[in-house]
Amino acid sequence: MSSEAGQLLRLENVCKSYHKNLVLEDISFSVNRGQTVTLIGPNGAGKSTLMKISLGILEASSGKVYRDKSITIGYMPQKVMIDEVLPLNVRDFLYLRPNTTYADVEQALETVRLCELANQPVQSASGGEMQRILLARAILGHPDLLVLDEPVQGIDIMGQQEIYGLIAKIRDDTGCGVLMISHDLHLVMASTDQVICLNRHICCSGSPEFIRQDPEYHALMGRPMEGIAIYTHDHAPDHDHKHHEHHND
Repeated sequence: MSSEAGQLLRLENVCKSYHKNLVLEDISFSVNRGQTVTLIGPNGAGKSTLMKISLGILEASSGKVYRDKSITIGYMPQKVMIDEVLPLNVRDFLYLRPNTTYADVEQALETVRLCELANQPVQSASGGEMQRILLARAILGHPDLLVLDEPVQGIDIMGQQEIYGLIAKIRDDTGCGVLMISHDLHLVMASTDQVICLNRHICCSGSPEFIRQDPEYHALMGRPMEGIAIYTHDHAPDHDHKHHEHHND
């Protein structure tokens, strides 16, 4: 079966088992150009396993995974381990990515607003700066699909909003698709089109405005604290915000 126009990634009825232990059951979703899809769920829900299957790092036990034949993917891990005594500045850290030029590095640093750190040791970067460095690394090569694993891990709320804003701007400027793992719907709402609430199976999916009112989301993740601002956006207004799916055990 061929991909639909604009579709970068599609999973159909994907299951994954480890030693007869079912960790993902009947997962179906797609990511299109210019669209952000966010996976939310508790620890142990299978988010990282699903991301690895989407990347092609792991194979599904059953089901189908379709990727656009010419797709290029940029991946942002939660963190990287860098030897504290390794003499490596930010520019050279990014240049280590294969098939990268220094011009590419400068453009990526400009996109994530970190040009002033180019000559600084990468080990001296703050948590928020390191996440932007990893985002810069992910966008080198102008990928069709950005895959981001907890891109705001360990950053304060203001820094989180900045990262999510950068991701949305990159998506809008380049037309890439984004598949992202997040732990907090309320901050990611402004930059995502579809939310998939995962707990080994898809509990519910749809627009963030729908999901934040869905009882299954609250049963899984708890109700939001009073006083948390909910950020919304007008990206892709033709999306049907009422569309959702329910998958039962």
